[in-house]
Amino acid sequence: MPLDLPNDPSIRRILIIKWSALGDLIMATSVMADIAQAFPKAQIDLNTLPPWHKLFQYDARFSNITYINVRQRKGKWQAMWQWMQTVRRGRYDLIIDLQTTDRSRFMLGLLRLTGGAARYLIGNNLRWPYHISAPDDFPNPAPVQRMRAGLNAAGIATTHPRPVLPISPHNQARALTFMQTHGLQENRYALFFPGCQAAGYLKRWGEEKYADLARTLLQGEVDHVVLIGGKDEIDDCRRITELVGQGVVNLCGETEILDIVPLANTAKFMFGNDTGTAHIASASSKQMVIICGPTDPYRVKPLGDNVVAVQAEMACMNCYCKHPCEHHSCMKAINTEHVMAMLQYHHAEVIMVKP
Repeated sequence: MPLDLPNDPSIRRILIIKWSALGDLIMATSVMADIAQAFPKAQIDLNTLPPWHKLFQYDARFSNITYINVRQRKGKWQAMWQWMQTVRRGRYDLIIDLQTTDRSRFMLGLLRLTGGAARYLIGNNLRWPYHISAPDDFPNPAPVQRMRAGLNAAGIATTHPRPVLPISPHNQARALTFMQTHGLQENRYALFFPGCQAAGYLKRWGEEKYADLARTLLQGEVDHVVLIGGKDEIDDCRRITELVGQGVVNLCGETEILDIVPLANTAKFMFGNDTGTAHIASASSKQMVIICGPTDPYRVKPLGDNVVAVQAEMACMNCYCKHPCEHHSCMKAINTEHVMAMLQYHHAEVIMVKP
């Protein structure tokens, strides 16, 4: 029988642990909102990693944000000791570990052995040191669903359907300036997230594919296509701009990460690969199509019933690029017609298409 921690008045100090990666962290903001809703009178602190702490600097849900890099190679043990001392000083009644790896479990286990852990520990692993968690045989592979199951076992309702990222007036103003400068009208432009980090280049659909999609959309669906990305995507976005020409607004390298949410809120459609910027944009309720190949869409699809993932059904899908790939068939098999067809789906998770 589930516990009912929200009705325990002795829970006054709560720590949430969520380090990375960016996509998982952004999805976890939905359950952070659930926790804040369940414990409106408690002090809630967040423990994350640099540079992700900057995402929460205007977040009123958290009283304190700590960001000790326990994953660094040099000085790792010193950082872990500093982390343990920081958590011990917090004197938390409840610690909620949203990580899915063993490092945080190991460190919380040391705290529990030395008398510095909280009275209640919630985690994503059924094993010690946690008191409450999702079952080991939990069927859904999506990390956020496992997080929700652990919270539900503690009596914490999980009702937020998508990420919750408070946006500062600074980022709201920057987004408005971009719209005014480039003549972007609400519901008359599409956002593209055509890249990903350099190491995951096989997750990219390709410049020619995105250029063809842009030309199709510009024939009547929208007036502009806006390209968003970081330093690893500059060449991709430049090439798409060259291939399409008029109607493309290339903002790659110009936006701050939290500018993306207000830009998404006024877009008509969004399209992207399995990339962190798409997860940021999923804080918006606008329609989004994610193109997947080497990664499992059931695990990596941004959160929200407005997000549809498309994947070609083939034997080598979900390989996670563990072996060198010269054919890139999983992404080549998806064309503009497949992606445009995804706009008709609502409340759908993953759509498989035949090559």
